[in-house]
Amino acid sequence: MARAGLPAAGGVPLASRTGRWVLACSVLGSGMAMLDGTIVNVALPRLGEDLGAPLAVLQWTVNAYLLTLAGLILLGGSLGDRYGRRRVFTVGVVWFAAASALCGIAQDSAMLIAARALQGVGGALLTPGSLALVQSTFREEDRGRAVGAWSGLGGVAGAIGPFLGGWLVDGPGWRWIFYVNVPLAVAVVAIAVRHVPESRDRTATGAFDVRGAALAALFLAGVTYALISASGHVSALTVGLPVLAGLACGAAFLRTESTSAHPMLPLAVFSSRLFSAMNVVTLCLYAAIGGVFFLLPVQLQTAAGYDALHAGLATLPVTGLMLVLSAPAGSLAQRIGPRRPLTVGPLLAGAGMLLLTRVSPSATSYWVDVLPAVAVQGLGMSLFVAPLTATVLASVDVDHAGVASGVNNAAARVAQLLVVAALPLVVGLSSHAYTSPHAVDTAFGRAMWVCAGLCAAGAVLAFVLVPSGVPGAAGEAPRGPAARPECSANCGFSAPPLEPGPRPGGGR
Repeated sequence: MARAGLPAAGGVPLASRTGRWVLACSVLGSGMAMLDGTIVNVALPRLGEDLGAPLAVLQWTVNAYLLTLAGLILLGGSLGDRYGRRRVFTVGVVWFAAASALCGIAQDSAMLIAARALQGVGGALLTPGSLALVQSTFREEDRGRAVGAWSGLGGVAGAIGPFLGGWLVDGPGWRWIFYVNVPLAVAVVAIAVRHVPESRDRTATGAFDVRGAALAALFLAGVTYALISASGHVSALTVGLPVLAGLACGAAFLRTESTSAHPMLPLAVFSSRLFSAMNVVTLCLYAAIGGVFFLLPVQLQTAAGYDALHAGLATLPVTGLMLVLSAPAGSLAQRIGPRRPLTVGPLLAGAGMLLLTRVSPSATSYWVDVLPAVAVQGLGMSLFVAPLTATVLASVDVDHAGVASGVNNAAARVAQLLVVAALPLVVGLSSHAYTSPHAVDTAFGRAMWVCAGLCAAGAVLAFVLVPSGVPGAAGEAPRGPAARPECSANCGFSAPPLEPGPRPGGGR
């Protein structure tokens, strides 16, 4: 069969053969990244034991990926717009799979961390490209249903991740959580080459903001390195120099973005008070989520004595509830306004995190100690995730919806990056203490109070700063395209969904 060419004029019908192939390709591609977001944390205790690694290696196993992903994801979307969305998406899938294989064969922690950083680069290319394929290929009347199907089916990958990760860790070993990406990538590339039409933004011109992307990554790297190093009780110089270097890069990044003709992060978008406030709320809430899902698998396996499979299954209710309830929560926020869901949801999620403090070496019953906590947390997350994304996009002009979603997605990933680096330091967990049931249990209890506090802070900010009316009403910010429930109800909890549209750093 000949390779797919350009999309049909006016777009491809969802019910057509090509439409089904495009949807399958985008779902499988995004599913790889979503699977990675939930599968790796389950393997961390066993991975650390096998490599004889300190806690810092586990932190970098998560953060090396998040660092390159957060620093390059905005640029990745722009590359797809310019050079072809299918082409850049396919390159990202191949890159992601090759880096995954390197993670699997890693013989020491340094090789694993380097491979994870490379994996993040691939993720930055395929993640925005996945939804961009859907938005650019389907005809307008089918686009909402296509995005809804992409969102729901992608959420299944998030639900499978903990189960699959635990099964692989307890079976063939932790290396297989990375090897599993290779056959998936082969299938995605085969479908993309043969069945997915190419598309690009023919109006995109000018230079890419490569300098901005590099400075952003260096800023995050400096701060992250300092936070992780500090938990190892190293010298002040070892911590201070990376902090100063990172902050200098951060200041240079802001100068670059304020003067660049084609900035990766258009600072003008922050002139919207609501947009700025919602990104602060995003930082609080996704930091709390990231902290829970980093330490909960360690607590369940090291302190409570669960095997990897049961530790993975323990969090399944969170994803299940989000699959079922996120779209209704988005519809509810459209009817009553986002303030109440964005206040009640974080408080409910924080209550679930406090209930998790009951999980301990002496209280290990899943039905009594774990399930009620994760169920309450899942209900809270289901209530705020979709309204948060919709409110972010409603806070800017429709023409800036793509930029706003990209910025909000990056904010969520930065929040998770920083909390994984900082939380062990804050709660006193360091070096090889993550192998001690008592040390882990003590630190986990403190961590859940910190995460609940972040949720409470997000709820207070939302209550004070979010207008009480319905978006789009008189005096309120205009609604962007992703305010639709089917666009905002992505069930993955690693970050809000990306909404393709005009992108920063792409030379518009």
